[in-house]
Amino acid sequence: MPELPEVDALAAFLRERAVGHAVTSAVVTAFSALKTFDPPLSALTGGTITGVARHGKFVDLTVGPASDAAGAAGAAGAAGASGGDDAEPVHLVFHLARAGWLRWFEEVPKTILKPGKGPIALRVKLDDGSGFDLTEAGTKKSLAVYVVRDPADVPGIARLGPDPTAPGFTLDDFRAVLDGRRTQIKGVLRDQSVFAGIGNAYSDEILHAARMSPYALAAKLSPEQVETLFAALRDTLAEAVAVASGRPPADLKDAKRRGMQVHGRTGQACPVCGDTVREVRFADSTFQYCPTCQTGGKPLADRVLSRLLK
Repeated sequence: MPELPEVDALAAFLRERAVGHAVTSAVVTAFSALKTFDPPLSALTGGTITGVARHGKFVDLTVGPASDAAGAAGAAGAAGASGGDDAEPVHLVFHLARAGWLRWFEEVPKTILKPGKGPIALRVKLDDGSGFDLTEAGTKKSLAVYVVRDPADVPGIARLGPDPTAPGFTLDDFRAVLDGRRTQIKGVLRDQSVFAGIGNAYSDEILHAARMSPYALAAKLSPEQVETLFAALRDTLAEAVAVASGRPPADLKDAKRRGMQVHGRTGQACPVCGDTVREVRFADSTFQYCPTCQTGGKPLADRVLSRLLK
């Protein structure tokens, strides 16, 4: 799943390549991906992309009102259908979920898209012929696309906690968030309503860097452990953001994999101590850790395997 560093890089890439260009077409081929109907998807056509932002794992493209006659007519028709004001910008917001990705084209393919066929969920074409597809692999479809007047109208954005990479997010803020949470720290780090943008992979990496068990209870961490965890969080994410920065979308997945110390490295040697990286499996996810670095040498129980052996 793309997480904060990769989504930040995607937003930066789109900011560089798409801002200033008008949307000539936006076509949804996976209808379940489009979560909104007012404003309609057609409200994007003719509008100019004026900004790109990241909210947690969401990418937000601001699309200003149409500037040319044809685009203005299309935007006016869309606004009339929705009862809106065509002078107001709209936002194209998307979340790539577990298996989604953005594929950029300098020249968008001329092939006709067939609804419900293939991995493409959305295709956006710009006025210079470039554009992008949002794609999703696999049979479980969770990629989400929204067209809204305000990013806060997206429920997932409205629920987001603070961005842990924000310059103003301090150690005291971190302590306050953890205070009283009698839940495992792995789950706390992944909870988007607690910290925006951290997922399964980077929570593994942060806990490994902090030499902390994924099962440690947040409320029972000592002040020193909280400080260590905060430093690990900031350093891990800052390094990952720096690695991803400036890379095109096609290179981001491999760059992420190469930077992992424990996540996705089950059975391999821990690069810090040499112990074997272990994993814990759940019904729909896994996480990885190093017993020597994080749990005093004790392997954690594998929940799925334990049930199978009973």
